[in-house]
Amino acid sequence: MRQLTSTLLAAQKQAAAVPFVKVVASNKISGLVRYDWSRLYTGAEDDYYHALAMPGDGSLIRARVTLPADSRKLYRQRVASPGGGSDYSQWTYTGQYNAVVAAAASLGAEVSIFWTNTSREIRRIKSTDYGVSWFSPELIDYTPTTAIYGLAAAYKTNGDLAIFFADQATLYVKKNVGGQWQTRAPWNKTTGNLSGLAALYDDDWYLLVTGRDSAGNFKLWSLVYGDGGEVAAGSWSALRELASAPSGGSFEYRQPYLDRTDAFRCFFIEAFTGNEAYSRPFWSHAVPGTSFLDGIWREPVPFNLASAYGLAMAHHGDYGWLTSPGGVWRAPLATQNLDLTADVMSVRQELDEKAGTLTVELNNEDGKYAAPGQGDLAVLDIGCQVEFSPGYVTSAGSEWSDGPGFYLESYEHSSINGQAGLVLQSRDGWAALGEWQARQQFRWNKTTADFSVKSIIAFILGRAGLKLEVKSESAVITGFYPDFTVHPGDDGRTVIARLLSLVPDLLFIEGNRAYIVNPLSSDSSVYSYGGAHIIREARYHRAAMGKNRVQVEGDASGALILADSFSWNEIDRQYDRLGRAGDKNLGTVAQARDRGMAVLREMEIRALGGTMIIPVNCGQQLYDVIDITDATAGLDVAKRRVLGLVLVYQPRRGEYSQRLSLGGV
Repeated sequence: MRQLTSTLLAAQKQAAAVPFVKVVASNKISGLVRYDWSRLYTGAEDDYYHALAMPGDGSLIRARVTLPADSRKLYRQRVASPGGGSDYSQWTYTGQYNAVVAAAASLGAEVSIFWTNTSREIRRIKSTDYGVSWFSPELIDYTPTTAIYGLAAAYKTNGDLAIFFADQATLYVKKNVGGQWQTRAPWNKTTGNLSGLAALYDDDWYLLVTGRDSAGNFKLWSLVYGDGGEVAAGSWSALRELASAPSGGSFEYRQPYLDRTDAFRCFFIEAFTGNEAYSRPFWSHAVPGTSFLDGIWREPVPFNLASAYGLAMAHHGDYGWLTSPGGVWRAPLATQNLDLTADVMSVRQELDEKAGTLTVELNNEDGKYAAPGQGDLAVLDIGCQVEFSPGYVTSAGSEWSDGPGFYLESYEHSSINGQAGLVLQSRDGWAALGEWQARQQFRWNKTTADFSVKSIIAFILGRAGLKLEVKSESAVITGFYPDFTVHPGDDGRTVIARLLSLVPDLLFIEGNRAYIVNPLSSDSSVYSYGGAHIIREARYHRAAMGKNRVQVEGDASGALILADSFSWNEIDRQYDRLGRAGDKNLGTVAQARDRGMAVLREMEIRALGGTMIIPVNCGQQLYDVIDITDATAGLDVAKRRVLGLVLVYQPRRGEYSQRLSLGGV
């Protein structure tokens, strides 16, 4: 249950409480600002290797390499005050040619442009006045070969920096500490040849790497080079897969770029070499509230551009920027909110174990909402986040409990008996999860036990932009490492259902967060009904358990495991109702018995049911345990679990109520 203030808690128990509901639309999706990119420049520059940095004065510093036919010349550009009317077409030739790949980084007034060349040299030009003037090129090191397709650089906040370069299958780091270049060091990974790099610094160096694994499969990985933050200084984290394509297929990945605004965000190239071949930028972001080391990223989304060398990213002040040699894009970074509260005519919120919907009707008598998505209503458009927060007028004023966010799926203008309205239909994260489909095969724990059921759930939820959090969890969900496969075309809701069938835990979604709950019969009640908080209507239902004996088969290295779990009281009343389950991942009798007991726990919860209609409890959540006192039904502080909620706000009818669907504890 969400925490409520004492005054709000007191108000919702009053017989004549005055309702208050808050509804706000915002330019968010998956809890993050949805960037609306506007193209400011379209030039004739060739699509090839390029880089971007934005120093402390907000100027735009770009570098690009020309095509081999033009001797791979290195150009730089500085736009002092980038905006919609700026000139992005003027470039300065650095006098350097035969460049292979380029990178750029900045800190305060200092800007560095790095490149490698066909003589195996790693070189840099540096500016200490925001890119206005530049020092002569300096030689930093030599690469082992000329096969360099990835180069990235990032400053620390103290002025130290590191450059990373991929030479065939080896990733190297070379650091500048206190103004002195250190000896380069290789990573400790085994892969095939690498094709691209991106880097930024925030306590550690965070990297994206494209290339092939040792089996020849194409990959996009995240990786951390430690500086004492999440990873020990000088150490490399494990590679975490963000995208994958099989060897011999028609897909590959290259040219990643990385930035951090409200979250880690990235662009990279997906190239398809089959019929209707393309090279197209895709973007993604780390799921809010997770760390880079977790490797939990939203499913990548295509960007409307044909490019083989991608889009560099940077931000400064109120804007994020994307650039290619022939293009510049800009997007506002700020959250934009539109408060709809004063015009709310009705609300219906429905939450259950597999779906959540929100219907809001707004007063449109004066035509205020005639053009959603335009002008002052630009935020109120398909896909925006709609946040609904129930509350009351209390002794402290209007108060509410911050409720879950939904996503606007559709809207409808209505005119009934001369009254005009706008009806908003929104859905929650279950819809996003159901709409996500696996683009590739994922398989965990085939040879080594690396991912628990909980870890796999977190990964799948992340692909739909949802973060996994824990209210309570079983030992099984963190300690069971099944050989589990997701096939192309599998949808997220089905995959999550399969994973939850392996454990006793339950899952519910609010906004962009999913919560794990381990339902124990010993769970304490979080709220009471039938006393100070009245019950207006109620039905209480009890039934036989659907299964009261469960037989589970497992496999201990080829030897059959068979474990029975029983609900003896139910068997005494109904005789046995047998359920069967089999899973080769179950290698011990204890694991098989845990699976059987999980099935029986679900049967026990479903055997008790019913509904209650109550004045709205602003903090009620799914799977909360409540207690009910209703003498006419023989209930005295009887515990039940909330399995569904329907909230109705109809001020024209004087209705502000909540229907709770009940189950056993």
